Amino acid sequence: MKRVKISLLLRIVIAIAAGIGCSFFFPASLTRGFVTFNSLFGSFLNFIIPLLILGLVAPGIAELGRGAGRMLGITTLIAYASTVLSGYFAYGVCGAVYPHIIEPRSFPIEEAVAAGNVLEPYFEIEMTPLFGVMPALVLSFVLGLALPAAGGNVMLSMLRELREVVMTVVRRVVIPLLPLYIFGIFLKMGCEGTVMTVTALFVKVIVVIFVLHAVLLFLQFCIAGAVSGRNPLRSLRNMLPAYMTALGTQSSAATIPVTLAQAKKNGVRAEVADFVIPLCATIHLSGSTLKIVACAYAISCMAGLPSDIGTYSEFIFILAIAMVAAPGVPGGAILASIGIIGSMLGFDAGLQGLMIALYIAMDSFGTACNVTGDGAIAMIMDRIYKKTAA
Repeated sequence: MKRVKISLLLRIVIAIAAGIGCSFFFPASLTRGFVTFNSLFGSFLNFIIPLLILGLVAPGIAELGRGAGRMLGITTLIAYASTVLSGYFAYGVCGAVYPHIIEPRSFPIEEAVAAGNVLEPYFEIEMTPLFGVMPALVLSFVLGLALPAAGGNVMLSMLRELREVVMTVVRRVVIPLLPLYIFGIFLKMGCEGTVMTVTALFVKVIVVIFVLHAVLLFLQFCIAGAVSGRNPLRSLRNMLPAYMTALGTQSSAATIPVTLAQAKKNGVRAEVADFVIPLCATIHLSGSTLKIVACAYAISCMAGLPSDIGTYSEFIFILAIAMVAAPGVPGGAILASIGIIGSMLGFDAGLQGLMIALYIAMDSFGTACNVTGDGAIAMIMDRIYKKTAA
């Protein structure tokens, strides 16, 4: 018999619903068993995240350097600027909207502690990372920039093998266990009486993010239309097949053929589209960045954590680098960035779990926004290529 494949999003939704439902009748002893699993899985995530960053970001930057050229530099700069600006766009809008729909410090963890409802794991195992998240980012950046200049083919080959190793761990261990991890989080919150607050937060944030994605794409194509001299609404409409394909595949890489075809339909030269679209599928994550910032800001607001512009500016700039060459698997961007979310925004293991669940609930829409925005960058680069060739 053929195995029925269930998407990660559906598994996460089932896990959330099952966790809430089971919290009404599961005994505390059984719930503590799942809390123990979550403690172990969270420790493993903290251990693997720095290796994930090193294995993905370092070879990703090094491979960009091997194709040195003006078009590469300009495309990378535009993609990075788009990613960073989308983060600031999310921060600005959320700062204006969230105070009206999310009550600050509304996560009732203090009440749960006072009532003695907080469940602790039976035991914990400390898995100390080989190095921290920031050292991993700095090392990745140094290696990625230096290897092409030094001709370090052997080390680059080692980093590519490390990438395959961590990708295997993500695909075969982390992704399959994520639904159980999310189940445990919502089971624990249900038993502690905090689940309704979090569920209401999810609904509000999902609506806000969906609107933000639509506005972001409109702005991107207005800018691209102004630069290229093309009708922005018609160009955006032409990219809709790529958007819909990404909703199903949940992968920018898997959507490249459709994105290429639609970019060329918008009048982008074949030589430009063939270069820009595959590159942007790796380095342009404006939709994912918008979603991560919007989700993180909501949880920061709810938990009473700092959300000032200084903290989030540092976070946005580092986030745009950390997601270079994010894994081509569902939820890859959040896994590549969860380490800096914890270290820079102060999210503990429980809040990181909420962040993962909230992000994956809209994972397809972030990917769809990413690939559609790639079409806007291709239009801009086509105009630049035309001026250069003239």
